[in-house]
Amino acid sequence: MKTETLIISIAIVILIMLLGVVRIYNRLVKFEEDVKTSWSQVETQYQRRADLIPNLVNTVKGYAQHERETLEEVINARASATNTQVNIDNIDENILAQYQNMQDQLSKALSRLLLVIERYPDLKANENFISLQSQLESTENRIAYERRRFNEAAKEYNTYVRRFPTNLFARLFNFTEKPYFKSVEGAKDAVEVNF
Repeated sequence: MKTETLIISIAIVILIMLLGVVRIYNRLVKFEEDVKTSWSQVETQYQRRADLIPNLVNTVKGYAQHERETLEEVINARASATNTQVNIDNIDENILAQYQNMQDQLSKALSRLLLVIERYPDLKANENFISLQSQLESTENRIAYERRRFNEAAKEYNTYVRRFPTNLFARLFNFTEKPYFKSVEGAKDAVEVNF
């Protein structure tokens, strides 16, 4: 009788431990899926921006023929940014930094293009251009929002992966920390305005 009670007790303890491991694993999967979903939204917004650029360039091209160098810079930066692919399952800080660098180069090229446009009042009054500029501004805001959401999901995931005893099972099941988007170099510097 005592042997049966001991076996039942051991079986219950093993079952409770197994259920605990299953719970930890399922939470790891949930948090990792949240990171993947957030990453997907970041890519969607970057793709939306990339899709707007050819229309913007074509609209500007009609007004600013001699701004060819700036237009080519935007086109080349777009090509580089859209050719940089990231597999979220194998992402690390270097891969994310390279991806972010390509997107930042595109942002800088677009900023230079919008500065050039200031010289063309007829273009600035063009309804198509105004609509594209508005959509681009909206998309930039969405990109910032989705990057922030990605960082929040990565933080929640990374915190869970690093906590004890989850960290033991995370290593066992190959769940690794995810990198964060970092602010653009010089973003903390004050912008100088001259009138």
